[in-house]
Amino acid sequence: MTANMILLLALIGVLAGILSGLVGVGGGIVMVPLLIYFMGFNQHQAQGTSLTVLVVPVTAAAVYNYYKEGYVDWRYAAIIALFFVIGGYFGSKLAVNIDQKMLKKIFAVILIFVAGKMLLSKN
Repeated sequence: MTANMILLLALIGVLAGILSGLVGVGGGIVMVPLLIYFMGFNQHQAQGTSLTVLVVPVTAAAVYNYYKEGYVDWRYAAIIALFFVIGGYFGSKLAVNIDQKMLKKIFAVILIFVAGKMLLSKN
């Protein structure tokens, strides 16, 4: 691994961390595309690596800041986390059996749909 590669990975991590703390995104929306376009990963590699980053408590400091301000509902978070684990397991079983090109298209459509809903929302 070269120094340039380490620097690029560090920049991806910092950008994902900043956006995670700022607007609650980082994994799929930031890391996956950056790993594909700047590191040459395929869709499966990028998704697997992004999920691996999230295994460790990388967002603990950001959660602490939101918690201090009263913006964390632990009960809701616990329920979502439990079912996130279940959904993540079954989603990954599906993903590893989908062709890389198709998976990339599914990913792009989801991003476009979510972005469109947020842009057009009246709230």
